[in-house]
Amino acid sequence: MNSAWQTFLREHHAAIENDGVAHFGNITTELQETPTTIVMADLSHHSLIRFSGEDAKTFLQNQLSCDIREINPKQAQYGSYCTPKGRILATFLLWQQQDDLLMQLPAGLSAAIQKRLTMYVLRAKVRLTDASNDLIRIGVAGPDAAMLVKDVTGLACHCDHPLQVAQDGALSALCLAPQRIELITPVENAPILWQHLDQQVKPVGADCWNWLDIESGIPVILPETQEMFLPQMVNLDAIGGVSFKKGCYPGQEIVARTQYLGKLKRRMFLAHIDSTQTIKAGDALYSSDMEDQSSGNIVNAAPSPQGGFDVLAVIQQSSVGTGEIHWQSPQGPTLKIKPLPYPLPD
Repeated sequence: MNSAWQTFLREHHAAIENDGVAHFGNITTELQETPTTIVMADLSHHSLIRFSGEDAKTFLQNQLSCDIREINPKQAQYGSYCTPKGRILATFLLWQQQDDLLMQLPAGLSAAIQKRLTMYVLRAKVRLTDASNDLIRIGVAGPDAAMLVKDVTGLACHCDHPLQVAQDGALSALCLAPQRIELITPVENAPILWQHLDQQVKPVGADCWNWLDIESGIPVILPETQEMFLPQMVNLDAIGGVSFKKGCYPGQEIVARTQYLGKLKRRMFLAHIDSTQTIKAGDALYSSDMEDQSSGNIVNAAPSPQGGFDVLAVIQQSSVGTGEIHWQSPQGPTLKIKPLPYPLPD
């Protein structure tokens, strides 16, 4: 986290933990108000990699699961970076800023992913740099969030189409979902933007934004879940994060084979778990039809406004239809499956 920005947030009552905002005084109250109130969150728990140079798009097209040709100054995309075996090393949000591309992913993965991608640059005219300290990202969500953003910034966010981008000079707005927007601004402009928003919205900690990601069905691969899932297992094919019409990239053959031969046995589901114990990414799940074998894993988890935890979980599809899914052991708390906000491909 940018040190000057961290100082500013502390002065505005932020509790900083692990280079991210844990809360602004009471995380329980913040969580309870997130579903119904306009909230804003600092997104420094995610890092940014900047890709510059005339070969940046070609380079990324050959490395990532999404189709880079569909990204432009008005359109962002989700995507993944995979091993040659098709297993996800990172999921990300990718958008264009002027002639550069910006990749947002968890701070705990950023340095390793940047290093790995740099190994494949070879003679390509592309440069990778860490832009996390240069650009501040602020998430705004809730009823009339788009109208508020327009009033404060002048940017008209058309959230009727996923991942539309509005830009005005150095300021950008990504429409992640209806009434959920990410603002990106240079660090020197961030304090005044925060103060203008602070007059009308409630600041909240990172768990609140993570919960909104979970409710939106957006998977975030963390160090605990690297190389556990294929892109389709975490529904990237449902949110535009994998293309089956582009050329080769690491893992493409296995991803395509899974798609066209219909061998996908596991899918990601949205669920609630009534538990006072902390649910973590990577935790195993069990069901009676699988006996002692795990039937899935937690992808992401966040405290729920109603208590317990809301989760995204990759689960054996046959287990979902035939019996109860349990966390951590065959006798553990039961997952209550909830509907995703988007349809899954057949």
